[in-house]
Amino acid sequence: MTRAREHDSVTRGRLLSAATRLFAAQGFKRVTVRDICREAEANVAAVNYHFGDKLGLYREVLLTAIQTMRGTNEAAREAGREGSAEERLRAYIQVFLERVVVGRAHDSWIHQLMLREMADPTPAIGLVTDQVIRPRLEYLATIVAELLHRDPDDEVVRRCVVSVHSQFLIAMPNSIAKRLLPDVRDPHVLSQWASHITRFSIEGIRGVGQAPT
Repeated sequence: MTRAREHDSVTRGRLLSAATRLFAAQGFKRVTVRDICREAEANVAAVNYHFGDKLGLYREVLLTAIQTMRGTNEAAREAGREGSAEERLRAYIQVFLERVVVGRAHDSWIHQLMLREMADPTPAIGLVTDQVIRPRLEYLATIVAELLHRDPDDEVVRRCVVSVHSQFLIAMPNSIAKRLLPDVRDPHVLSQWASHITRFSIEGIRGVGQAPT
């Protein structure tokens, strides 16, 4: 690698690092190109040079987050591979709680970034929907469909999927969750929550399946 290319690579990395911190802390609209370049100690033209514009840089940051979130999807699938529907659901919930609700310290910026993206969507919201959320819910729908003996695209299945996922909201990393569930990061407590959500979901799904249509 030539010295010029090495310099470009270092600058690009600093821009990504700075943009990640700023976008997660303040959101896309409140952060300016000048803010990013100042944080990265780079020339103000560097963003356009490396990423085309601010949105191009934001997409790169978002793609890094998406890669991690897709890893959670794959981990959930792998954990439940070849298990029964109940076992796959338990594995999905356990992995989701471990990796998304509790998470790893160095990935905490992803939660911040996603909260800001959902509150004030950018043109890049489709990337998150198509590459993370839709595949995640489609996988969960296959489990619920098996429990209900219905097609995955059945409306009742879709409603149950939403009901299962909504149980995670109270424990998602935020200041309210820290006050209401201060011990959720404890592995034993986390396992209890996973068991409860699984049991509650399975019984609820079965109840819906037995109800008259």
